[in-house]
Amino acid sequence: MEKIERLESRAIPLPIENIDTDQIIPARFLKSSKRQDFGKNLFRDWKYSNKGHIKENFILNNSRFSGQILLVGRNFGSGSSREHAAWALFDYGFRIVISSFFADIFKENALNNGLLPVEISERYLKYLFKTIFYNRHILFSVSLYRQIIKIEKSFFYDYFSMEKYKKTCVLIGQDDIDFLISLIYKIKTFEKKIHF
Repeated sequence: MEKIERLESRAIPLPIENIDTDQIIPARFLKSSKRQDFGKNLFRDWKYSNKGHIKENFILNNSRFSGQILLVGRNFGSGSSREHAAWALFDYGFRIVISSFFADIFKENALNNGLLPVEISERYLKYLFKTIFYNRHILFSVSLYRQIIKIEKSFFYDYFSMEKYKKTCVLIGQDDIDFLISLIYKIKTFEKKIHF
């Protein structure tokens, strides 16, 4: 898993609330258990018409917007617990998703797959949307170490919370299994101490 300490990037705004996992990656594309090639079907039904034509008005089809950060409305990732939603976002190139609220299971899946969900206040989210639509070239700076998000040349920032264990895993680039394996020596030493 890639580690994330600090990321500076442009962002893609998607100011829609209640985006569920079936909208992120439709169920008909969940035929593989490998993490690759899901990005091409990210928001598939929003990107293409029923006849397969590109919908020009959808933000991911607008080449004027780019970046490793996706800025979304409240309650992102609700619905089913499919891990494929996090896989699709990561495979597409996103490393951070910013919202004022994430579904718990999506948040956990994202953190286990190298995708950082940054939960900020509703007020700051509105400020970010307003700023990016005014200037699409603006750079977002996210520091996981300090748990701060801001935009360039601005003194207006917001803190985001992160559970300590998960923060450590993302900072060092390990999922739950990798982290446990890294503790194998300590685990074995502890086992020896409790078995006389």
